Amino acid sequence: MKERKRLAIIGAGNIGSAIANGLLDAGVYQPDELTLTRKKLQLLDSFREKGCRTGQDNLAAIDASDIILIAVEPQQFDNLMNEIGDRFRDGSKLIISVVSGVSIRQIKSKVNEKTPVVRAMPNTAIAVRESMTCIAARENDREGLDAARQIFDTVGLSLVIAEEQMTAATALGACGIAFFLRAIRAASQGGIEIGFHAHDALRIAAQTAKGAAVLLQKMGKHPEYEVDNVTTPRGCTISGLNQMEHEGFSSAMIKGIVVSAEKAAKLYQNE
Repeated sequence: MKERKRLAIIGAGNIGSAIANGLLDAGVYQPDELTLTRKKLQLLDSFREKGCRTGQDNLAAIDASDIILIAVEPQQFDNLMNEIGDRFRDGSKLIISVVSGVSIRQIKSKVNEKTPVVRAMPNTAIAVRESMTCIAARENDREGLDAARQIFDTVGLSLVIAEEQMTAATALGACGIAFFLRAIRAASQGGIEIGFHAHDALRIAAQTAKGAAVLLQKMGKHPEYEVDNVTTPRGCTISGLNQMEHEGFSSAMIKGIVVSAEKAAKLYQNE
């Protein structure tokens, strides 16, 4: 397999910058192997100071790179591809797209059909190498899929899924990190109400949430199995859980994920 090393992140906003930070922290890329572009160039100063190449010239960034990670907003996708599409005429560069709602077919229609394209949906925890990244590609782009996994496995966990599941991955994995952050905030607010200072309450809530997640990953059990290990007859845990369910905790989370998926499916409409 041809080694693909130099990486350009086109549209290095929140998620693009998080990806860059994660890759640099993991040592997967040296700063001089990364090129980042965005319109507000001053927002990339921290990367320039680390030794990364930064700029506003997307064409130059693509010419200097082997892997092109596209991280613009869906509404910016068409204009970007009108600008850069010709740079993929020989099919030698790998495109990884984290643009919500844009299909592989739609991307390939803007470039050479032979260009390998991978869709990826990480979340912002990639900045601390804890992303859950779902990736998808066509069968004949297996080499590109392997290259993408080599990138994303170093900054968290990756899962290969069918492309039709990418909208669901956006809601559960990418939007989902905000849902869990909001749950942690709510827990910390409860902690303040029962007597902790704000910073202590947040520290306890965040570490408890982390512990719960690692417990599931390490033990491999269903969440309710671990819940049963905490609850006792007439105990305080079951009382709190039942009150949360009476207030619609689980239902609200499920509904939020479903609504986010419905919204994600409509972010890019260009059929």
